[in-house]
Amino acid sequence: MRHIIAILLENQAGALARVASLFSSRGYNIESLNVAPTDNDSVSRLTVVTTGSDEVIHQICKQVGKLVDVVSIVDMTGVDHIERELALFKIRAPESSRAKLATLLKGFGGHVLGYDEGHGTLELVGNGPEIDRFMDTVADLAEIETVVRSGAMAMARGVKH
Repeated sequence: MRHIIAILLENQAGALARVASLFSSRGYNIESLNVAPTDNDSVSRLTVVTTGSDEVIHQICKQVGKLVDVVSIVDMTGVDHIERELALFKIRAPESSRAKLATLLKGFGGHVLGYDEGHGTLELVGNGPEIDRFMDTVADLAEIETVVRSGAMAMARGVKH
């Protein structure tokens, strides 16, 4: 099962490596990892997406929670939450398909950031399946040359996590 784990982590050298090593030492791949400072300069929010059984992920979370640099940890999978990911696309599209492409992108809530030398740069924010669906759909109108995805970020609805 897919798990999204939100961790508040002190900004200390090696803290991120210690968290990541707990996953790898137990044979679990990190599908995406997103980390950035919070409103508190001494704390960063780390979002980890991984796949595994509920029991094993629960054990890993307990062990991560014991690390000295970890302020808090929540498996967002069992919490009502909002999930978003940023995706940037570099595409090659003929002039004739650009209007259709812009309409398609707008339908997904995305934006054309610009065209330069026949290459378009597109931006889309959504959950993983929405971004995957866009990539499948856009393939009929343009050639995708590069995809850059931020990985999932998640926030609980209502309760502060």
